[in-house]
Amino acid sequence: MTACKAFILAFVFALSTLSCIDVSMAARHLLQMTAPAAPTLPAIPTMPKPVFQTPLPSLPQPSLPTLPTGLPALPKPTLPPLPSFPTMPTIPKVTLPPVNPTIPSIPTVPAGTIPTIPFLSPPPAATRSP
Repeated sequence: MTACKAFILAFVFALSTLSCIDVSMAARHLLQMTAPAAPTLPAIPTMPKPVFQTPLPSLPQPSLPTLPTGLPALPKPTLPPLPSFPTMPTIPKVTLPPVNPTIPSIPTVPAGTIPTIPFLSPPPAATRSP
């Protein structure tokens, strides 16, 4: 079954390679061709203008009504009063226990008790004698 799949895959790869070669050959052929001459189109004949026997009737002009010059005064709008909100009850004060002001001390390590690791310490300074 694996050999059959491999054969089909190789066959598809070969076909796609050959089709790419054909396409590239066709593209090269089109690029090397000279452009064909543009075809000449026939001239468009002019059409005669229509002649009307009777003139077109004119449209009636509508008459617009005149606008009033003085506008009546509008009454001033009044807003209704806003509703009153109920008062909030008072919250009792809560007393917290006192905070212990003593902070535990961090133990200190003496400087001479930590061993040095040789590969992390810097090399000794070289002194030159003049």
